[in-house]
Amino acid sequence: MSDIRFDIASLHAAYRSGTGIAEVIDTILARAEAAGDPGIFIHLATKAAMLAEAAALGRFDPVAKPLWGIPFAVKDNIDVAGMPTTAACAEYAYTPDRDATVVARLKAAGALVVGKTNLDQFATGLVGVRTPWPIPRNAIDAKLVPGGSSSGSAVATARGIVSFALGTDTAGSGRIPAGLNNIVGLKPTVGALSTSGVVPACRTLDCVSVFALTVDDAYAVFSVAAAHDSADPYSRDIAVQPLTARPPALNVGIPAKADLKFFGDASMRAGFEVALAALEAHGARLVEIPFGDFYATADLLYEGAWVAERYAAIRDFFEANEAALHPVTRKIIGGARTLSAADAFRGFYALQAYKARLAPVIASVDLFCVPTAPTHYTVDAVLADPIATNSRLGTYTNFVNLLDMCGIAVPTGTRDDGLPMSVTLLAAAGRDGLVAAVARDLHAASGLHLGATGWRQTIARPAAASAEDGIELVVVGAHLSGMPLNGQLKDLGALFCRAARTAPSYRLYELADQIPPKPGLVRVGSGGAAIDVEVWRLCADAFGRFVAAIPPPLGIGTIELDDGTSAKGFLAETAGLSAATDISAYGGWRSFVASANAPRRQLENAPSV
Repeated sequence: MSDIRFDIASLHAAYRSGTGIAEVIDTILARAEAAGDPGIFIHLATKAAMLAEAAALGRFDPVAKPLWGIPFAVKDNIDVAGMPTTAACAEYAYTPDRDATVVARLKAAGALVVGKTNLDQFATGLVGVRTPWPIPRNAIDAKLVPGGSSSGSAVATARGIVSFALGTDTAGSGRIPAGLNNIVGLKPTVGALSTSGVVPACRTLDCVSVFALTVDDAYAVFSVAAAHDSADPYSRDIAVQPLTARPPALNVGIPAKADLKFFGDASMRAGFEVALAALEAHGARLVEIPFGDFYATADLLYEGAWVAERYAAIRDFFEANEAALHPVTRKIIGGARTLSAADAFRGFYALQAYKARLAPVIASVDLFCVPTAPTHYTVDAVLADPIATNSRLGTYTNFVNLLDMCGIAVPTGTRDDGLPMSVTLLAAAGRDGLVAAVARDLHAASGLHLGATGWRQTIARPAAASAEDGIELVVVGAHLSGMPLNGQLKDLGALFCRAARTAPSYRLYELADQIPPKPGLVRVGSGGAAIDVEVWRLCADAFGRFVAAIPPPLGIGTIELDDGTSAKGFLAETAGLSAATDISAYGGWRSFVASANAPRRQLENAPSV
C-alpha cells in the first residue's frame, strides 16, 4: 500500500513531485480494504468511477482549484449525484440527479468524492451504533463507540482513507466522532454552509460539518464550502476570515469546577486539566462560568419543539414505513406523536429566555473551552443503555446550535489510560476563524500523530493577515486582545494581524480619570521607548466608524513600528496628560496592568528605557 500522506499540503506536494491521481485512487481503495471495516461506507465508488471523475479535473492547478485531487467522503444524508442517499435506512433510499450545494462547491474546487459513509439513522444519535449496516469501528480503539451520528465520516478520515469528510451537526454529530477518533471536527456557524440537498434532522439547527486530520485542512474546506445559497432558506452570509495567527491574549470561558460533568471518568477530568494548562501556556486567561443555564438549554433539544421537528422532517415516510426504522430511532422520533403545538411553543419560549440570559455571558469572553465528550463509552455499554449513554455524550454539545455558536473539536493529547483526549472551542456565531486559530495552536502543542495514521504533524507558521482591502490599526491599551474594549474591534469585524512594538520614540502614560483605565501613547523623538502594541485590520467603513467614536484626549495618528513599517493608531494629545503617570518603563499596557499592584514609588524610580 502507498505511504502517501493525505493531509492537503502533503498530497498536493506529492502531485507536484509527479505522483499520479491513479496512484492516489489505488491508495484510497487499498486503505479502505485494509481497514477491514464494512461499516465505514454505505456506498464506495468504483475505481473506474473515481478515475472518470479525476479525468474531468484537467491538469493539476491548485490555484484555480484549491482542492484539486483531494479525496473526500460524504455522510449518507447529503446528496451526491449518481450515488444513493439512504440516511442509513435502505427503504428510504433514492438516487439524486444533482449534488447538494456544499458537495457541488467542493467538486468545483477540485475535490474528489469517493463514497457515502455510515451514520446513526436519520442523523439521530451521538453514538454511531444506530444503523442497520455494520457498526463502524472506532479507529483508535475498536471497543469504543465511533461516535455519531457522523460515524463513518470520522473513521474514514482518522484512518487516512480520505483527506476530509463531510458530516452534519445538529446536537454534536460533527464533534463527538472527531473527539473519539483523534481528529478535528469543525462545526461552523449555522447557515454558513448550505444544507440544500441534505436530509434534514432539525432544519432550524442543522449544519454541515467538516472532519479533517488538521485544523488547517478543516478550515480550508470550510473556506471553500461556505457561501450564501438562495436555495436554502436557512443559509446566511457569514464572512469567512482567513485563518491567521490568533490574538496573543484571550479570555476563555470554562465551566465552573462545581458544574463540570465527567460521570466518574477521572481520566477525562485529568485530560481536560492538561488541555486548560496548554491554553494558559498560550496566553489565555481562564474564566470560570456557571454552566447551569447551558445544561438547561441542552435539555431542551430532546423535548417538544425539536423532537417534533425531527418527526416533521420524515413524517410521511415514518408513518408508511415505521417498521423500517432502527428501534432506538423509532422510539425517539415516534415520541413526537404525543406532542402538541403548545409543547413546541413552550420549548421556543424557554429557549428564547435562555438565549437572553446567556447572551451577555457569551459576550463576556472571547471563546469557551469545554471537553468534547465527558467520558468514553464502549459499544457494549451503549447497546445495553442506548438512551442514557447517548444523552451523556451530548453534555457539552447539545446546547451549541440552539445558542447559535460555532465550534471546533480538536485533539489535545492522550489520556492516562491511552484513550484520545479532545476539547471543543466555542464562540458566538461568525467567529469560526478565531476558534480555529486557537485550536491550531492546541493541536500543534499536543504533538499527537494525525488520527490513527501514525503520520506526524507538520507544523506550519500561522499566516499573517494581509493588509489588502483593509486599514491596519495599531492598538496600545484597552483595545488589546483580552482587554475590556477589545470586543469593540471584534464587533466591527476586525482581524488580528500581529503583535508588534513601536519604534523607540514614544512614551506611554496612564491617563487620569478614565473608565475603563486607558493609556496614552505620545511621540517624543529622543528619550523615547519601544512600546508593545498589536496591529488589527478593519475594512474602510468599519475603520471610519471606529475612529468617529474615539473620545478625547485620544486620537488617531501615524505610528512607526520597530520593523520600519507604519500604520494608523492611537495617540494621545499632550494636553490630556495632566495628572497622567509615565508608565513607559513597563514596556506596554499589558505589562503595566499585570503589575497594577506594584507600589507607585517603584514606578516613579524605574529606570528610563
